Amino acid sequence: MTGQGATSASGDRSAAAGRNLGVVATGDHNHIEQRTVVLPAGGVGAAVSDDAVARVNNLPTPDSAVFRGRDEALAALEALPAAGAGVVAQSVRGLGGVGKSTLVLHHARRFLAAGGGPVWWVDAESGPKVMAGLAGLATALDPVHAGLPLEDAAQWAVVWLQGRTGWLLVLDNAEDPADLDPYLGRLTTGQVLITTRRDLPWRDLGTPLRLDTLTPAAAVDVLREITGSTDTAGLGRLAEELGHLPLALQQAGAYLAQTRTSPRDYLDQLRQDPAGVLATGAPGDPQQRTIAKLWSVTLNAVERADPDAVELLRVLAYFGPDPLPRTVLDVGPENQRAIDHALGVLAAYSMITLTEDTVTVHRLVQTVVRATTPPATPAPLPPRGVRRLLRRRTPPPAPSHPSDIALSLLSWAMPSDRTDGIRAWPAWQTLLPHIHAVVGHDQITDSHPELATVLRRSASHLRARGQASQALPMAERALAITEATLGPQHPDTAALVGDLASTLGELGRPAEALPLEERALAITEASLGPEHPNTAALLGNLATTLTELGRLGEALATAERALTITEKVLGPAHPDTALCLTSVATLLSETGRKPEALPLAERALAITEALLGPGHPTTALHLGNLAALIGEMGRPAEALPLAQRAVAITETALGPQHPHTALLLGALAARLNDLDRPAEALPLAARARTILETLFGPAHPNTVIHLAYLATTLNFMGRPAEALPLAERALVAVEAALGPEHPCTALCLSTLATALNHLGRPAEALPSAQRALTITETILGPEHPDTATRRDDLAALRRLLAGGGDED
Repeated sequence: MTGQGATSASGDRSAAAGRNLGVVATGDHNHIEQRTVVLPAGGVGAAVSDDAVARVNNLPTPDSAVFRGRDEALAALEALPAAGAGVVAQSVRGLGGVGKSTLVLHHARRFLAAGGGPVWWVDAESGPKVMAGLAGLATALDPVHAGLPLEDAAQWAVVWLQGRTGWLLVLDNAEDPADLDPYLGRLTTGQVLITTRRDLPWRDLGTPLRLDTLTPAAAVDVLREITGSTDTAGLGRLAEELGHLPLALQQAGAYLAQTRTSPRDYLDQLRQDPAGVLATGAPGDPQQRTIAKLWSVTLNAVERADPDAVELLRVLAYFGPDPLPRTVLDVGPENQRAIDHALGVLAAYSMITLTEDTVTVHRLVQTVVRATTPPATPAPLPPRGVRRLLRRRTPPPAPSHPSDIALSLLSWAMPSDRTDGIRAWPAWQTLLPHIHAVVGHDQITDSHPELATVLRRSASHLRARGQASQALPMAERALAITEATLGPQHPDTAALVGDLASTLGELGRPAEALPLEERALAITEASLGPEHPNTAALLGNLATTLTELGRLGEALATAERALTITEKVLGPAHPDTALCLTSVATLLSETGRKPEALPLAERALAITEALLGPGHPTTALHLGNLAALIGEMGRPAEALPLAQRAVAITETALGPQHPHTALLLGALAARLNDLDRPAEALPLAARARTILETLFGPAHPNTVIHLAYLATTLNFMGRPAEALPLAERALVAVEAALGPEHPCTALCLSTLATALNHLGRPAEALPSAQRALTITETILGPEHPDTATRRDDLAALRRLLAGGGDED
């Protein structure tokens, strides 16, 4: 033993003479005990040589050599003072697995390499572990301390650190501020770093460094460097599924590297069995920490602190990983305090991110919690815990599984405004990710009393937002549930049949929508009567479907009946009356009766503007319809400002990518063409086509029709070579979607004939022009203006081919 004053083996010195006695104050400021602490005979002088003290460390080996995306956090740690009196400890906080310990470890190694030291790593999960870690430092500095009680050795280490500067002490994974309180106020001459999952008001600490998940680019870099894979797209999707959480990325990367599994295959496994994959480390590395093990420890600690907090976390695990409005958890003043306390406990353990307005749970935390949630009980449990606290928001009988509670909470939280009311759209936007998540869980069965309502209202909102493809599976499932529950002839079933038909219609599938529309109408008329508002609404939808199928005469009669019922039942100034007026006006115009249509379109606009305001998107639709009618009546100068105003309103209210925006852009382009301003029309027509193709794909009827409009504009501009391939593509697509005898097919044929004629190929144009005339005359009659126009076009072609000159 090398320390001065070491006792000889013969023991001829007295025990008291061989030791120093120090007095250390312990306890709080109201009651200070004095107790004797045994210090080594050499005082606080280190057994290791002075030049070796700075190299003393016990830093663990990094889990991985790959470390990316933490440059700013490292710079923040390096900027902290490490010497001088009164240095304040710094905490690093964040979710388990986010890389707090890894970050501090990299900082500690840099600190050591720069000449700082000693550097000592202490497991701070409990008070005894903190004491043991400090005692380990004492033993490393002088092995004589190995024989001391742990408490005495720890106190010696604290006194030793107080007398020096330039050192770094890491207190890793601290759980309770009380475990550190005996030391933090005295460790102020070096750098103390604390990593913790608990977001608590720790004393004597500066502003915490809160560590978040990695950026998507950094997460992909981590996976790429571990695996060597060049599948950037596959790595990106895997990183997103893992929530860009460093520990999960390291675990997945090690597994991929050792098993030579592709990112796509691992992602498939993860989606099929997330809990099992997350609990599987790389082969040959049994010591590797896993996500499941990491968080199970935290969950146990949370349950000890507040059992309600774990129950609440189980409910939150079934929502999406996006921020959840705290209003969803509004349970009334009698229970809100308990819910807020449970949220506080979860936030303190970094299991959630909590703000004044939202709660966010990381997707991998959700996965682990769901995997450890007990299965649903055969019968509903009696209200207790969170079930008791949330009972105001759940229908009787009380749900037996956390997923049921999550769905009931969402049902209560959905906006009470009409689903197409734009004021409610921001609220829907925050709820939809959670609705998609909750209804997608296997635990949510079709027997849940609120599932069909949640699905139906969500689908209606999605249709209003122009997202019919997302609405379709919801509408189909809502119908299946309702029909199984209430029977095929119930009015609610009919309403959902109608919803599904509307969704199919907006997806450009009117032939599939038609029998559903007819079935919904028959059920409603039989159960509610021929003059019920629901009957009128379904008649209006049927008229729209018949119009899309080119059956204009049937559509007009149906729309007129809908208008008669609506005006009688709801009154002449109701918004639904305005919609019926516009529908009839549009069909009158299409069938060549424009003068009759005009007063109806003007009245529809006046009603809507008075009730909903001049900036409402429904007002914009009526403006667009009126503009089209006036333009087709040969008054393009009057139509243009109406069309421009319609686009401006819709783009402001619904956004630049909404399908209504695209449709009104196309209509505005047509008005500019009417005024012989094709150069201004072209970018609008191109933009409309791009929006629709992005939303619905290239084969949707609306996309195809706007492709033909774009070709028409190019023809106007004298650019038939560019118009021709667009017209050819439009014709093929519209025939496939709507059939060979549809008015839109005639439009595409006419556009194609014009392009071929302008290219000097009249013989090729003639069959298309002949066919366009035949379709138009059959559907609209020989006296319709469109029939007359196509008859004139065909006559001009024939004269040209007969040598009579180009009369284009």
